[in-house]
Amino acid sequence: MKTGKSKPAKQSAAREYSIVKSHVGGLMLVTDGTSLVGVYFSGRDHIPATSKNWKRDDKHPVLRQAAGELAEYFAGKRKTFSVPVRLSGTEFQESVWKEIARIPYGQTITYTELAKRAGISDAIRAAGTATGRNPISIIVPCHRVVGKNGTLCGFAGGLDKKTHLLKLEGQIF
Repeated sequence: MKTGKSKPAKQSAAREYSIVKSHVGGLMLVTDGTSLVGVYFSGRDHIPATSKNWKRDDKHPVLRQAAGELAEYFAGKRKTFSVPVRLSGTEFQESVWKEIARIPYGQTITYTELAKRAGISDAIRAAGTATGRNPISIIVPCHRVVGKNGTLCGFAGGLDKKTHLLKLEGQIF
């Protein structure tokens, strides 16, 4: 995964999006024109309110690349992503998201371990909150973060989708 230089989020910035079908339902893919800035589960609460101002463009090259790579992932043919992404959050959120992006395919870590890796070992709940605000689901694989003893907890797409993604990657619960 290539990450672009982070900048503070500008909610009024022009965005293009497309909706793609996947094994976990509809996914809204969002670009700022040069990088992927969002992968949201359709119909869920985490899609930004500003999305009503976005323009649908199913032919945008970044969105087509992301859609193709996600299709390969769901078909079991891709374990890493090369679409350029831009993380845009607080410094703390971005540190957590960058650590999430380092979790290898087919592996999980706990929120405790995530907090340690992000250099904030005493802020487990804050790391969990930042994980829940990850704007680039699946590609920044927050589904690979689990609770103590491997328990499933919290996922923007719902625990059924988290379970599906982990099973796809060979994790059995």
